[in-house]
Amino acid sequence: MKYYAPKGLNDITPDDMPYWHAVESEVRATMPVYGYEEIRTPMMEKTEVFARGVGEETDVVEKEMYTFDDKGGRSMTLRPENTASVVRAYLEHKYYGKEELSKWYYLGPMFRYEAPQKGRSRQFHQYGAEAIGSNDPALDAEMINLATDILTSLGLNEVGLSLNSIGCPDDREEYIEELVEYLNPFKEELCEDCQARLETNPLRILDCKNQACSSIVEDGPEITDYLCSECRDHFKNVKKYLDQLNLSYTMDPNLVRGLDYYTKTVFEVFSSDLGAQDALVGGGRYDGLVELFGGDPTPAVGFAGGIERLVLLLEELEGVELKKRELDVYLATLDRETKRRGLKLVQRLRNSGFKTEIDYLEKSLQGQLGYADRYGADVTAILGPQELSEDEITLRDMETGEQTLVPLSDFTEKVKNLLESE
Repeated sequence: MKYYAPKGLNDITPDDMPYWHAVESEVRATMPVYGYEEIRTPMMEKTEVFARGVGEETDVVEKEMYTFDDKGGRSMTLRPENTASVVRAYLEHKYYGKEELSKWYYLGPMFRYEAPQKGRSRQFHQYGAEAIGSNDPALDAEMINLATDILTSLGLNEVGLSLNSIGCPDDREEYIEELVEYLNPFKEELCEDCQARLETNPLRILDCKNQACSSIVEDGPEITDYLCSECRDHFKNVKKYLDQLNLSYTMDPNLVRGLDYYTKTVFEVFSSDLGAQDALVGGGRYDGLVELFGGDPTPAVGFAGGIERLVLLLEELEGVELKKRELDVYLATLDRETKRRGLKLVQRLRNSGFKTEIDYLEKSLQGQLGYADRYGADVTAILGPQELSEDEITLRDMETGEQTLVPLSDFTEKVKNLLESE
């Protein structure tokens, strides 16, 4: 084998697709129920879209972005996330003047340069939702309910919610001063990254997965103690709405998410179906991002979920109902003349919406029947020279084995009746 996929970029093969289709179908079915419309943004943007939106001192921008100069000398970046792109599109297409509240969802690939591991690759796929135009805490609760609904609809039972509020920029300014004062005596015990974050972006230390750093921040100040009255009231109402929806949650004072645009509510939805509590969805408010991109002050809230990690979980649980590769009809032919006529019949069935196959490998009749059985055909049609000379075709019900001769003119209707009786 001479060529391989680049490290961290994985093929999604037909064997994998039933799980991917299950996730994508559930997303596409559930989002419109909540009033969300699909948006598709480019897979690359000008680098400043992400540097400005995500935050220049985040790990994503500093370490993980795929950035390059195009042939015109412009700095371009493969999107590492999609919220910044959605906000750019919202402003570029002037949706602020078209509708008071824009509720959009997306599905697609993202790109980050990081060490590949199980469920995490350099090209990965996310689904997500964004609601731009309202500060209502009920919308935060709806967004969390939507994220949870998709997971439970896919068959996950042990779904949990971690919740926090990181307030507004003024709240964080006071809190960061206290956090830095608390952390300074522990500076040498922090990991190398967090020692740098202490100078540039102290909030990111709360998000560090290093055990030593986690232990240190555990006894530190909590940001919810520094919320202004408006942010405190907003968060209180978010929790009340979650209670109304019977969505239980766990407060996590160190949950800040990894991107700078978040404000107020932040959350993660996880599953304990296999024992671990890996986050499958993360999101929150980003009330300042539209303004940061040059728009008027516009509140917004959203989330994103990783498809790879969710697919791995569904594969291990084996509980999701999958659409298997099955045929409605297989049409077996015996020579060139019957194949020429058979192709027309196959196309007629496909035009009627039936999944139909015909032999392209010059198999014997026995081999064709074996293929039909292997791929679960409900009906096998056999067109030989004798049948063709009499304008007839043989239909075999693969479940009962019963065979009948029918006129070619009645072929499509007879097949439809057989399939409907299954």
